[in-house]
Amino acid sequence: MTEHPTSHEGRQPLAARQQERTRPRQQDATAAAAAAAAAAAAIPSPAAAPNPGTGAAALADAQAAIRREGDRLRFVGAATRRIARGIDLDEIVLGLCRASVPTFSDAILVYLRDPLPVGDERPVSPFVLRLRRSDRLRHTDEDGEAAPETERLRPLLTDPTADLMPAAELCEVRAGGALAEVLRGVRPVFGDSAAARAALPELLGPGRPVPTGHRAILAPLRGRRRVIGAAVFVRSTERPPFEASDLLVAAQLATHTALGIDKAVLYGREAYIADELQRTMLPDSLPQPTGVRLASRYLPAAETARVGGDWYDAIPLPGSRVALVVGDVMGHSMTSAAIMGQLRTTAQTLAQLDLPPQEVLHHLDEQAQRLGSDRMATCLYAVYDPIAHRITIANAGHPPPVLLHLGGRAEVLRVPPGAPIGVGGVDFEAVELDAPAGATLLLYTDGLVESRLRDVWTGIEQLRERLAATAQLTGDDHSPPLEALCDDVLDMLGPGDRDDDIALLAARFDGIAPSDVAYWYLEPEDAAPGRARRLARRALSRWGLEELSDEVELLVSEVVTNAVRYAERPVTLRLLRTDILRCEVGDDSPQLPRQRRARETDEGGRGLFLVNRLARRWGATRLSTGKVVWFEMATRSQ
Repeated sequence: MTEHPTSHEGRQPLAARQQERTRPRQQDATAAAAAAAAAAAAIPSPAAAPNPGTGAAALADAQAAIRREGDRLRFVGAATRRIARGIDLDEIVLGLCRASVPTFSDAILVYLRDPLPVGDERPVSPFVLRLRRSDRLRHTDEDGEAAPETERLRPLLTDPTADLMPAAELCEVRAGGALAEVLRGVRPVFGDSAAARAALPELLGPGRPVPTGHRAILAPLRGRRRVIGAAVFVRSTERPPFEASDLLVAAQLATHTALGIDKAVLYGREAYIADELQRTMLPDSLPQPTGVRLASRYLPAAETARVGGDWYDAIPLPGSRVALVVGDVMGHSMTSAAIMGQLRTTAQTLAQLDLPPQEVLHHLDEQAQRLGSDRMATCLYAVYDPIAHRITIANAGHPPPVLLHLGGRAEVLRVPPGAPIGVGGVDFEAVELDAPAGATLLLYTDGLVESRLRDVWTGIEQLRERLAATAQLTGDDHSPPLEALCDDVLDMLGPGDRDDDIALLAARFDGIAPSDVAYWYLEPEDAAPGRARRLARRALSRWGLEELSDEVELLVSEVVTNAVRYAERPVTLRLLRTDILRCEVGDDSPQLPRQRRARETDEGGRGLFLVNRLARRWGATRLSTGKVVWFEMATRSQ
């Protein structure tokens, strides 16, 4: 068994241990006292010092230097924060000028590459610098009034006794020249250095003298990948010249400015691309369907988030109907704009199939789920029938439409709200409502009625009141002009109401009177074309359009002949008289006719060629039950 040394013989006495623990402290105190004595001995006594004020002067100089360094650091911090606050190019350059003049310099010139390269773009040759902005300390005249703006912005102090002379607006940087060498070196240089003496005349233009001494600094502006410009800081003779440490300040200002410009250019390009992407996905112009007049507006969001996913559309349907669509993809990004374009294209394709509104929303919901699990959107899809004076509406989480009646009464339509597109597993419901002639239907996105200052239902009520007030100005017998109505609706937006982009679609229901509609069923037999000609001739005679009889009979005969050839059920023939004459022939065959050039030996194949030559417009639309071929003729009034 091993014994541990725990006996009293193996231990030191308690007093000895305490003395050993306190020995280091005594040694440290002794060393500190010796160091203090040595330091005191190093300081000359007043009797031995030849100049009693030397120590105080040195101390004052050291304190002044510390204060200058502190002021310089505070200035750099404040200046860089001011530059960083800028979002676009002009704000950043203005921030540099305002931060520099008059605190750091009396005048400044900022040159930027023209054009500015974006990202990894290859710079355009030749290397050209353009004077982007100049600023100088404001001087007053003898009466104490500020000098005019043109004098204040004359940028370069060239001579203590002379006024500021304007610098050249454009400068081409020669490869291998003095200016190119300074810009390549990146670091700021004094204006009287060997490199700057040759570079500044090249930048400012010939015949413009350069300040003497350390009164000018040439600072290259280098972004992340390349030099994008230069800044010239100038001090007058009324203040101390630049010091060596001011080169570091100029470098800090130039670096923050260049990086900010790089980001601003990239942001501007991305915002431009997203804005153009969104605008190209919106309709360039609205169609002019029969029995309804349309007007639209689109406003992007604020500058900080102007890319959105709002869209609107008006799609002509068979039977002179029109589909009215307004949607809003959630989010503000280029992705939202791209999703918007895909959903709009899908809605147009589904509309051409003549599906019911609730079925269109169901397929849009499936498409959104295929695009991604987080692709959400709201949409309102309505189909207006000008002959029946009815409108069928289905909603997918969108704000309800507002109907402005001819007498001036505005009502919010009671439409089932539904779930947003992209939720999945939700059935959509459609309602059919009256659409009286003279009424105006307003479809919009939530950016019009919802903001940080008001909730959506408060905004809807304000919209309803605004529409009613506008209608009262035109009286009970007249509807307000459609374009002016859209402008008046947008005028209700306040300064804080532009958090989101806005899409607005207004439809004025004119309708088609029953007396202007002629409708028949024709059996699919050989005698059908002849009967169609006789019926068309009688309808035109009743409407006073006998001058169109020959052309209309010929075209009706050709279209009905093609329909009878493939149809198994009765063929429909309908004539509509509005500002134009429209003829529609429907059958149960899904095959669409195609125009082709017939050979001289062919007996047929010329029917659609005649329709294309004689009709104002024509087309064919596939339906779930077949197809409709239509053509339009101009009336005498046109």
